[in-house]
Amino acid sequence: MIDVKQTREGDLLEFSVTVREESSETHHRVSMAQSTYEKLTGGNVSPERCIQAAFKFLLEREPKESILSSFDVTVISRYFPSFEREFSRYI
Repeated sequence: MIDVKQTREGDLLEFSVTVREESSETHHRVSMAQSTYEKLTGGNVSPERCIQAAFKFLLEREPKESILSSFDVTVISRYFPSFEREFSRYI
């Protein structure tokens, strides 16, 4: 389960994310510029749904314990260059 709560609005959106699997969980702080949100979604889904989709993408590629505890969404493309191209599949 991926639980996303938006903690900051404005030009820089921030989120608190908890990923739960069976008896363990991880916690993450994620930021995303409003412009990145618009680029990824066109504003067609909520920012929380956008972050949830980003985590679905990540969890298909690595265990939750390997996901950085604090990061900006743009960092995902550095590790996984296909992120923006494949993102719409996870919405």
